[in-house]
Amino acid sequence: MKATRLAAATGAALLVLAGCGGGTDGPTASGPGFPVTVTNCGVDVTFDAAPQRVVLLKSAAVPYLHALGVMDRVTARAGQYPREYYDAAALAELDRIPLLTDRTDTSGHLQISKEVVISQQPDLVLGEVDNLSRDTLSAVDIPLLEEPAMCPDSTAVPTFDDIYRQLETYGRVFGREAEASTAVTALRERMATVQAEVGTPSGRSAAVLYPTIGGGVTYAYGTGSMAHPQLTAAGLRNVFGDVKQRVFEVTVEELLGRDPDVLILLHSDGDPKAVEKALTGLPGAGNLTAVREGRIMTQLFNFTEPPTPLSIDGLERIVRHFGDGT
Repeated sequence: MKATRLAAATGAALLVLAGCGGGTDGPTASGPGFPVTVTNCGVDVTFDAAPQRVVLLKSAAVPYLHALGVMDRVTARAGQYPREYYDAAALAELDRIPLLTDRTDTSGHLQISKEVVISQQPDLVLGEVDNLSRDTLSAVDIPLLEEPAMCPDSTAVPTFDDIYRQLETYGRVFGREAEASTAVTALRERMATVQAEVGTPSGRSAAVLYPTIGGGVTYAYGTGSMAHPQLTAAGLRNVFGDVKQRVFEVTVEELLGRDPDVLILLHSDGDPKAVEKALTGLPGAGNLTAVREGRIMTQLFNFTEPPTPLSIDGLERIVRHFGDGT
């Protein structure tokens, strides 16, 4: 598939709109390095010029775009953007961008219509949602990029190197390769600092879980998730390191059988105490070593998954929380 800017019927409108609000510090026509083709979820996506009208349907790309200095290219966003993820500069950038909707279904999936997104006349959509697929957008010549770890049927085992590669990919797409190289160097330096702080692995075991508030399924993360390399980098051993799946249902009985020393509880929003209670309140959970000894940490989901610079933020938080042996 070759994804280009919008069809000629909307071309004139795009030029007017880009002149009103789009970024002016990047190429507005094909320039050095373009066209650029990247492979995303097994599909070749070609850009004849750096995108100028970006619509965000997920928050995962924000730290990449912020690092590259191209958040001014985002003209609309949808979904949830917890403020805890961002520094003051990134928050200021986000607050400038109109929010189309943050409405989700009961499972947390974004609900937005094709018509609303197309009306924004984007030349790039970031993040695929259930009711707005890549094929739907390609039919009207709008390219879509998804975070590689979230591609359907992805079997790749994530690593921190994925973060550097994705930053370089966005650098190519937006014509900001030098900025991407600088940002990658900074991230590698942060990782080196964390590894020096961690030193020899503690040998303690850990599990990363996603409890359901109000009762229901508890999910755990195996080697197919970013939780696994994150735990390893923190000097912890994933008790589900023998499970290749990214995420799967788990019972208290299974947790008791593996009995992790440390628990990290992920959540999308809401009160961290309610998240912790959703796990500790389960029948039998009080017998878990981590619960009994109070070694529990709650963390917003994107501080772990998918692989982004926020995963390094999350790693630093884990190391700070458990670094003193507590």
